[in-house]
Amino acid sequence: MPDFREKYMIIKISNLSDGVHKFNFDESVEKIRLGEEFTGSINVDVELNKVPLQVILNVHLSVKTIFQCDRCAADYSPVLSNSYQMVYFFGKDTDGDDSLNVTYLNAEADKIDISSDVRDYSILALPMKKLCKEDCKGLCYKCGKNLNEEECGCTENIDPRWQPLIDIKKN
Repeated sequence: MPDFREKYMIIKISNLSDGVHKFNFDESVEKIRLGEEFTGSINVDVELNKVPLQVILNVHLSVKTIFQCDRCAADYSPVLSNSYQMVYFFGKDTDGDDSLNVTYLNAEADKIDISSDVRDYSILALPMKKLCKEDCKGLCYKCGKNLNEEECGCTENIDPRWQPLIDIKKN
């Protein structure tokens, strides 16, 4: 496995003129050490706006994943996307700003490494509940059939005390 200290997504800023610049990175998910649910490569589009004493990055990333549905256990492969903005100031932090998206760079800094931020925001894009589709019906709790593919023949023995609520649900 590659050493994460190796730098894969570096933007050289020392010779950039003021204004907007665009960059694109396409790296293997193994290189930036994303987990096993990520597959293939990660595509990162960066719009860099350089002005005197600061650099603003608008980053959009997309990466293919492999999940197992939490309801029906079917495998599916969505493409996850995430966007974020980072602001880099040249100089020292005089305000004590604890903002997560603000970084202070040495005045002589000549490059910005975005690989760890890309890794973090890729992980943040993972859904809490992994569903193959929004209206997934899941598995029958009695026979185990996937209810998205076919109806099962199981009959439900309902406690008569719940019948008034079932009637309300049907209406």
